[in-house]
Amino acid sequence: MDLAQIAFFVFAAAATLSAVAVISLKNPVHAALSLVLTFFSVACVWIIAGAEFLGVALILVYVGAVMVLFLFVVMMLDIDVAPLREGYVRYLPFGLLVAVVMLVEMLTLIGVKANLAAPLTADAAGASNTKWLAHALFTDFLLPFEIAAVILTVAVIAAVMLTLRRRPGAKHQNPSAQARVRASDRIRLIKMDAVKPVVPAPAEPVAQEAKP
Repeated sequence: MDLAQIAFFVFAAAATLSAVAVISLKNPVHAALSLVLTFFSVACVWIIAGAEFLGVALILVYVGAVMVLFLFVVMMLDIDVAPLREGYVRYLPFGLLVAVVMLVEMLTLIGVKANLAAPLTADAAGASNTKWLAHALFTDFLLPFEIAAVILTVAVIAAVMLTLRRRPGAKHQNPSAQARVRASDRIRLIKMDAVKPVVPAPAEPVAQEAKP
């Protein structure tokens, strides 16, 4: 068993444990950090397997957007985020632990890629995995790719529609009513006779008695 296989099993175990932590931890911040570690560990597994493009895309897309996803869920569920902001120092040790694990995985991945005699490629001709993936995705698997894009678009629209619920005290706009508005509905001209204002006469000063 060489270093690449050992690193593969270590990364797979880290991804499994962090995935279990995502669904078992009660703290939402800890669960989000565990989800970041899960994505990063899976990306390391893909890079070792020779799918560099998928690994980098997983880090850029999912690890980079997981906190946005977490904030969206918090806003959708109407969770009070004030206690979460107050406990920033409390979450620091867990965040440092995740950062240290990710750093160790990065260093291990660099060492494994440096010890490989030849790069792992899926193409028999020796072309890069990115070129092979793009060719296969847009030729043989074009229809499943388009169907997946449609499904994701529908999921985004459904998620937005779920958040558009009426809340008491919230102000909402009616685009149809705004488009049908006319000038006569907003402005009304009133003709009034000019009236000369009555200026009151100045009051006479009160004489003060001289003091002896």
